[in-house]
Amino acid sequence: MALEESAPASNFIANIIAADNASGKWDGRVVTRFPPEPNGYLHIGHAKSICLNFGLAADNQGTCHLRFDDTNPAKEEQEYLDSIIADVKWLGFDWGEHLYYASDYFEQLYEFALKLISEGKAYVDDLSAEEIRAHRGTLTRPGQNSPYRERSVDENLDLFERMKAGEFDEGSRVLRAKIDMAHPNMVMRDPTLYRIRKMAHHRTGDAWVIYPMYDFTHCLSDSIERITHSICTLEFEDNRALYDWVLDQLEVYHPQQIEFARLNLEFTMMSKRKLLELVNEGHVEGWDDPRMPTLIGMRRRGFTPESIRLFCERIGVGKKSSWIDMYWLEKAVRDDLNTKAPRVMGVLDPLKLVIDNYPEGRVEEFECPYYPDDPPAMGTRPVPFSRELYVERDDFMEEPYKKFWRLAPGQEVRLRWAYYVTCTEVVKDDAGEVKEVHCTYDPESKGGGTPDGRRVKGTIHWISAAHAIPAEVRLYDRLFSVANPGGHKDKDYREFLNPDSLMVMPNARLEPSLGSANIDTRYQFERRGYFCLDAKDTTAEKPVFNRIVTLRDSWAKILEQQKREEARRKREARKKKKKKK
Repeated sequence: MALEESAPASNFIANIIAADNASGKWDGRVVTRFPPEPNGYLHIGHAKSICLNFGLAADNQGTCHLRFDDTNPAKEEQEYLDSIIADVKWLGFDWGEHLYYASDYFEQLYEFALKLISEGKAYVDDLSAEEIRAHRGTLTRPGQNSPYRERSVDENLDLFERMKAGEFDEGSRVLRAKIDMAHPNMVMRDPTLYRIRKMAHHRTGDAWVIYPMYDFTHCLSDSIERITHSICTLEFEDNRALYDWVLDQLEVYHPQQIEFARLNLEFTMMSKRKLLELVNEGHVEGWDDPRMPTLIGMRRRGFTPESIRLFCERIGVGKKSSWIDMYWLEKAVRDDLNTKAPRVMGVLDPLKLVIDNYPEGRVEEFECPYYPDDPPAMGTRPVPFSRELYVERDDFMEEPYKKFWRLAPGQEVRLRWAYYVTCTEVVKDDAGEVKEVHCTYDPESKGGGTPDGRRVKGTIHWISAAHAIPAEVRLYDRLFSVANPGGHKDKDYREFLNPDSLMVMPNARLEPSLGSANIDTRYQFERRGYFCLDAKDTTAEKPVFNRIVTLRDSWAKILEQQKREEARRKREARKKKKKKK
């Protein structure tokens, strides 16, 4: 999907709210909510909803509630609840005193159910879940009424009270709305309102053995909290008819529901079920794996809340589902970090470089700016320089290809902030691998210039071997190798896991200033990307740095190469076909 970089996409929901404010529809109130179920970790798709709901409330001097729709004790855990609170706070939003739980409304919801039963609009059904599905019909065939649909009000009230008292087994009875089994909207074919769950709830303990269904709870919770604009993703559009029916039958406050398109992000997976499979099957380390699209994983990787808010602003809010290229998320991260991440030097795959004509034992310090484009903005740091250095292994090539401007026999390069050096000798080990490279330096080129004004085309970074900080560096990339891993009917999405989504560099060497690095600071390793300390695995003995994102979109080149290769194969196939004819 192509996006405008200069301005956020239009927001039709903001226009609706503006029109409502102008007409006085809600007496000038704007009350939104973010209503997660505490049955998993939030991901980048939830971030879009969080930014939208809290943002609309803030833009209109309103309030946004954080409400947990905690109606299924079989899947909910305190761990998920705590993580959701932490994620929303991390994104920069505050609900103030407006933290709510659907479980706080259990008694009210029960009374609402009794009212529907008393008015003949709900009934207790003895059909099993499988039988209910079989009776529901299809899009082209109407459903069948349950044989228990015409129970009397008194019998239904008695059975429902006994369900609440725990007399019946799980799955033996449910409470269903009495609407229309021939309704063209499948959601309206006598949906289930309550089911039996004999298990403790994380907040109410053993007080209840019947629990309201999400659809029944959701609309009534919005009503109880007097939400003005109930903003949902498009998959709840068909459910709106049920919400309207419940609220109208009970004659209670009726919020306005508005649907928008959920976030579909390429090269990742948004299904909670499939993300759980990746965790349980060991394809990733856990929910906080930096390759996961979860907010806890992105936070550990080093994404900033500002970058995620920027991304959500840029993709906008629409009514039509579409796919967003991962490029736009990565670009938001780069744009956010570009002016706030100090530039430092780190060698990820070290190769020793010895400057033969540099005095042994001598150490110089170069005062290097943290932000070369505006040195006063972040200041400088001293970087030691000595006879033995480390450089990147891929910055040297014994038999260079054309236009390889870095280290090669007889070739001169610039050491960033320091001197010009010329490669004079290559030392190999018994296996024939390059062990170290020897050079000579030009003392007149200090700081990167020479009296004779000569220029070199290559500049490489370096670390003084004697002063280097050993570190482990983890290079994270996209978790999947194709844009839509779940969109292949004949293949399992796990077949498209990117084998290069994590590369570990265990012997990296970093400049000394990073000895005082802290968890909250992101750094740009010159020429290598943006990095930060891993908050989970870093130890006092050895820091671990995660690559947040590369300096540029390397995937665009990869995809372009794939397209060119595919075009080449097609041309060759056509030529072969013509020859056969």
